[in-house]
Amino acid sequence: MNQSNPHKLIVGNWKMNGSLAGNAALIQDLLIGWPKSQASGRVQAAVCVPSVYLTPCSGLLHHSAVDLGAQDVSAHEAGAYTGEVSAAMLRDVGVRYVIVGHSERRQYHAETDQLVAQKAQKALAVGITPVVCVGETLLERQAGQTADVVKRQLAAVIQLNGHCVSEIVVAYEPVWAIGTGQTATAEQAQEVHDLLRAQLKAAVSMHERICILYGGSMNAGNAKSLLSTPGIDGGLIGGASLKATDFLSILADAEAVSKV
Repeated sequence: MNQSNPHKLIVGNWKMNGSLAGNAALIQDLLIGWPKSQASGRVQAAVCVPSVYLTPCSGLLHHSAVDLGAQDVSAHEAGAYTGEVSAAMLRDVGVRYVIVGHSERRQYHAETDQLVAQKAQKALAVGITPVVCVGETLLERQAGQTADVVKRQLAAVIQLNGHCVSEIVVAYEPVWAIGTGQTATAEQAQEVHDLLRAQLKAAVSMHERICILYGGSMNAGNAKSLLSTPGIDGGLIGGASLKATDFLSILADAEAVSKV
C-alpha cells in the first residue's frame, strides 16, 4: 500500500506573489541550479505562477527541466465568464499542471467539492494534469474527521472523472499546516496518504501509481524527512518556492531520496 515511488514531483505554488523582473531572476536562478542537462528524470519540477505571468514565464521555462503550472482554471470552456481563464487558454501558453481545490480557493472563494471536480475535468480534457488538493482544518482534525473530509473531497473528483482520475496528481495539504509554520509529522502525513491511495485503488484499476504530494509547509529544513516517508511522492511547496536556494535544496533532497 505505502510502497515508495522512486520518482518524485516537486511543484512550487507562488500564490499571489511576483513581478516581471523578480520572476525572471527567480527562474534564471532555478535553471542555473537545475539545468536540463543534469536532470536525471527521477525528479520532475514545476512552478505554478499567477495567471498574468503565465506567458512570460512560459517563454523563460521553454525547453527547460522545470514545467509551467497555473494556480486555478475555470470550470467552463468559454463564454461570458469575466475574469475566468479556461483550460484551453492555459494549454495555449504551455501550462503542464494546474492546481485545483487549494484550501485558499475553498475557503476564500467558497469552492465546493463538485466545482473542484469540474475544474479537474476541464484540465484533463485538454491534457493538463490537475493537482487536486484535499485537506482538513485544525477543528476537523481535532474532531477526528480527517478521514471523512479528505475522502469526501477526493470522492467528488473520482465520481465525475471516472477512469480519467488515473491521470491526476493529488496533494494532501492539511489546512492547519499551510503558512503556519506547523507541519504534519511524517506519520500523520503517511497515514492520510495511505488512506487516499486506498481510496484511489478501490475506485479505478490503475496500472501506474497515482502521485500523491504533501503540501503543508514543506521547506528546505523538513523536505528530506518527509520525502523519505513511504507513500509521499513529492511536495506542493508554498513559501519555499519563492526562494531559489530553498526550492533547489528541496529538489536536491528529492533527487537524493529517489536514488535510494
